[in-house]
Amino acid sequence: MIGRLAGRLDYKAADHVLISVGGVGYVVHVSDRVMASLPGPGEAVSLYTDLLVREDLLQLFGFTTLLEKEWHRLLMSVQGIGAKASLAILGALGAEGVGRAVALGDAAAIAVAKGVGPKTAQRVVLDLKDKAPAVMALGGTMAAAGARAEASAPVVEDTAPASRPPPPSGAAQSEALSALTNLGYGPSEAVSAVAEAAADAPGAETPDLIRAALRLLAPKG
Repeated sequence: MIGRLAGRLDYKAADHVLISVGGVGYVVHVSDRVMASLPGPGEAVSLYTDLLVREDLLQLFGFTTLLEKEWHRLLMSVQGIGAKASLAILGALGAEGVGRAVALGDAAAIAVAKGVGPKTAQRVVLDLKDKAPAVMALGGTMAAAGARAEASAPVVEDTAPASRPPPPSGAAQSEALSALTNLGYGPSEAVSAVAEAAADAPGAETPDLIRAALRLLAPKG
């Protein structure tokens, strides 16, 4: 299994890139969002990858964060969602956006992705809603692991600094989710409150998310 590639970006196509590592060129399919974040040809690049294996096909898919890769794997488990649809969803919403949409049951947000109809979007929400809390809780752990990997692994064939993805905002959400579950709230209600709070205040820090989520969870009336 090829889990990560670090090398030189040789070229960009419409939906894939070629990364040169140790004299071997790897074709890696990426979403529009990942494509927009990559440097120009000839520059250093690093992507987490997932390998799709079929009888007549081997394809690599690339992601800037481990959280994005995990959501890709989950999306691919939903009936009617192939690799192309998964990349379309992640390209439209990003990993954190997918997490919020699934947690809040917002099928309409999923359906904005190209090629994903309302029925398929509803299936995504229904199939993955119970899995969203665990993935969001893993967000901070994945971010820390990714930072360690970027700091320790040298880029092959290039002396220029490696391209680093921006820190994922999911870390604050996972910390807030952990705090709420420690306070005794159930996983489903905690993840819904954190997702709603994050949607209302993108980029909010952990304490602000916790306070906002607690206000949402407070008894009404």
